Amino acid sequence: MADFRLIVRQTGGPEVIEQEPIDAAALRPGKGEVRLRQSAIGLNFIDTYQRSGLYKIRLPSGLGAEGAGTIEAAGEDVEGFAVGDRVAYGTGPLGAYATVRLMPADHLVALPDDIATRPPRRRC
Repeated sequence: MADFRLIVRQTGGPEVIEQEPIDAAALRPGKGEVRLRQSAIGLNFIDTYQRSGLYKIRLPSGLGAEGAGTIEAAGEDVEGFAVGDRVAYGTGPLGAYATVRLMPADHLVALPDDIATRPPRRRC
């Protein structure tokens, strides 16, 4: 599957959400940032308010403020995290609706091994 993000360029209904390809290799973390391969994101009602324009956001914009995944790359001055670490965030910035993204490292928390970011496989 190719990497992508969901973005809104104008306010409106669900039809304004666009899928945009991402070149993950081109996402180079800057100072204090990591590139995060996401395995879970939060979907919240506030996302519909932001998309519709009820709550103002700067456009164009990604949606979603919570996620979890694995660090793929780290920029300068990232302390306490390394490539391969599983992390989560719940404070934005907006843009969680993506397979991969850049995140400020100071917004991340480490995930213990006993917290899954993917649902368990069902056994029939």
